[in-house]
Amino acid sequence: MELESSNMLPQTELEIARRLPPVGCSLKEAEAYTRWLARNHYENFNVASWLLPRRLHQHFYNLYAYCRWADDLGDEIADPGRALALLDAWEEELGRCYAGAAQHPVFIALAPTIRACDVPIQPFADLLVAFRQDQKVHRYSAWEDMIGYCRFSANPVGRLVLYLCGYRDAERQRLSDATCTALQLANFWQDVSRDLEKGRIYIPLDLLGRHGLSAEDIEARRFDARYTAAMKEMIARTRELFAEGAPLAATLDSALRVDIELFSRGGLAVLDAIESSGYDTLHHRPSIGRGKQLRLLGRALAGRLFSRREPVAVVARVQAPRRLEIVHGENTANATRSEPQLSDAVAASYAECRSVARRAASNFYYPFYLLPRAKREGLCALYAFMRLVDDVSDTPGGLAEKQRGLARWRAALDAALAGDASAHPVLPALADTISRFQIPPRYFHDLISGAEMDLTVTSYATFDRLREYCYRVAGTVGLTCLHVFGFDDRRAPDDAEKLGIAFQLTNILRDVSRDFEMGRVYLPQEDLDRFGCRAQDFGGALTPELRALLEFETSRAWDYYREGAPLLGRIHRDSRGALWALVRTYSSLLARIEARDFDVFSGRTRLSKTQKAGILLHAWLGWFSESHVLEERDRDRRRPGGTLLGRRAG
Repeated sequence: MELESSNMLPQTELEIARRLPPVGCSLKEAEAYTRWLARNHYENFNVASWLLPRRLHQHFYNLYAYCRWADDLGDEIADPGRALALLDAWEEELGRCYAGAAQHPVFIALAPTIRACDVPIQPFADLLVAFRQDQKVHRYSAWEDMIGYCRFSANPVGRLVLYLCGYRDAERQRLSDATCTALQLANFWQDVSRDLEKGRIYIPLDLLGRHGLSAEDIEARRFDARYTAAMKEMIARTRELFAEGAPLAATLDSALRVDIELFSRGGLAVLDAIESSGYDTLHHRPSIGRGKQLRLLGRALAGRLFSRREPVAVVARVQAPRRLEIVHGENTANATRSEPQLSDAVAASYAECRSVARRAASNFYYPFYLLPRAKREGLCALYAFMRLVDDVSDTPGGLAEKQRGLARWRAALDAALAGDASAHPVLPALADTISRFQIPPRYFHDLISGAEMDLTVTSYATFDRLREYCYRVAGTVGLTCLHVFGFDDRRAPDDAEKLGIAFQLTNILRDVSRDFEMGRVYLPQEDLDRFGCRAQDFGGALTPELRALLEFETSRAWDYYREGAPLLGRIHRDSRGALWALVRTYSSLLARIEARDFDVFSGRTRLSKTQKAGILLHAWLGWFSESHVLEERDRDRRRPGGTLLGRRAG
């Protein structure tokens, strides 16, 4: 009799049983199977990433295997009666596991986890309540009924994860419950079309009724404004649950916190995907693009954890709900939420812009992936155009030919804005971006004027003159990006211009020697005179006079950074991570120049790949604030009268 329930569990009906060892196998065989299952099955979330302590990996594999099997017994068996019988058999195996008589390979692997982490039986049993309910209940009358279902379908998994990580207190369980319920709901809203195929509707009927809909409308897949409104309400309420559970992460051990937050962002990404797809989950299932995660974190996630029936108890630093934003009275919802259908020519143009940006691979490119897709594409279009304009001065040919090249770009820009974007493959996307984000065309003309200055001006007498140049080649970049980021505060353009100038001054400082070799001296002659320097000195090694000059110019750049830093709080929330990463990257370069004692002559100042990845990871996880945007080396600079500020007096 001990083997009866184990033998009745399907060996071939379920895909996950494909590599299942025999009943009564060794612990080594059982753990190898749960490890394979967790690493190779198809899920939205991830098990045991490289950030998770290695000691917990096998425990997570074993927990996953239990949840996966229970879910498939309820979901993948066509006959409800047989599914219920198999779930009963699974619960009998659970009881044998706790009695020390495990026979099924999953329970053989799970038994040491239960003992090592002192996990009670109740959360495991509660999960089976939900899977049984799925065989009998296919509609939910009220929101409260749906939350009650999540108490069994989602929250037990969160509590199990807490037990695995050594947390047993009621407050963490409460926070975990809120987040797990949010994750479960997010997956329900994502899977409306799939659940319809199984005859299930998880959207509460009372909520549908408030929006003039019925279960029959959902069964008929009637997508209209009513469904959109209902989905918006459900997403908003789900985000509230994420926010309720958000404090959990701060209460966890630092070794677990990053991994926990990465898990939870899967649920938030589901909500983002629904919004980006225009809310139509009746006809298709919005997918979560993992490209951004892979580019930012590489192998940050090693497997995939818990599908729609097993949200994990993990919490992100939750972003506020993404609302429709207004830029100076203009509705930019189409630019940031549901993307309009692009023509083939415009879509191909955006692809070309991505290619140009990718080839350049500058400090600007990778933060683009922190943005929603429409904004990311817009910045790629801006960057590609600016890159191509800037390249004119570096192409072979005389002055007159280069001036004609810039004149052609100016004419092509005007033609593209007038409706003829045929002059270059990047122009259709640029024109589309300018139109979508209401970017003033004068910024692009000012940028071209800056490129024209580079052809004829090789030195600057005063800082006022240099500042004009910096505005044209970099302040304009900040201003155009600002319109893509989105803003409501009228102080934002001034901040954006100052940050652009700060970035340009940083580039000038680190490339002093390089520019001199190309016949250019950007630092103002009035400053060289003040510190007893000559232009020729830039072709040699660092001297005390050059150090003093560069310290002064660095202080000036820091002033622009500090004056522009408030921009972070003045742009739309979904763009702040990208801006923070950009500001942090460039200010880190300036801090590194200081750390090298202003020696920009013995080698080009750079950030390592690890440093850049760290900045991007912090931005992606939301670990940033307005007060922690600049990487300043000299902390005295933050106090009035600090050493470098005093140096600038007079």
